[in-house]
Amino acid sequence: MKPIQRHLLTALAAASLAACSSVPLDSTPVESRTGSPVVSGAGNAANDAAGSQTKVASVDVTSGSSMAASNLPRIVYFDFDSYVVGDQYRPVIEANAKELVKDPKEHMAVQGHTDDRGSSEYNLALGQRRADAVVKSLTLLGAQPGQLEAVSFGKERPAMQGENEEAWAKNRRVELASK
Repeated sequence: MKPIQRHLLTALAAASLAACSSVPLDSTPVESRTGSPVVSGAGNAANDAAGSQTKVASVDVTSGSSMAASNLPRIVYFDFDSYVVGDQYRPVIEANAKELVKDPKEHMAVQGHTDDRGSSEYNLALGQRRADAVVKSLTLLGAQPGQLEAVSFGKERPAMQGENEEAWAKNRRVELASK
């Protein structure tokens, strides 16, 4: 190895070691599982003065969307092998349509689902017809077609596992999801 390469390698190693030693590890606060700070080392006056409580600000994740902040019902259930929106779900459709009319910038995914009986192709088509029926209901009540996106998941995302009428009834649904 040439002398200049040896000097450069030595300087690089020294610089790397110097950079690592610039962070004092004995005064860095660490959270314990109980939520109170644990400090390795002694004499950290800043943490002693703060006490055993951490100062973490809460974040409101629902403030960006009026629909996310509201507690609107978001599920419409269907009878077996049907895509007719039942009269009992009219309040769900009306409440969501009002929110969409109130905020034209809001967008919603209308997700169609089925139970697990039948082929995948049939269930994807039925889920799409269910989603389209809910979209049509929402647009008849004033929502703009550009605010809505109908998509089918068929039997791929069950809400409830099981091979009985209770599970099947929970899976035959359309979910309204803010985008």
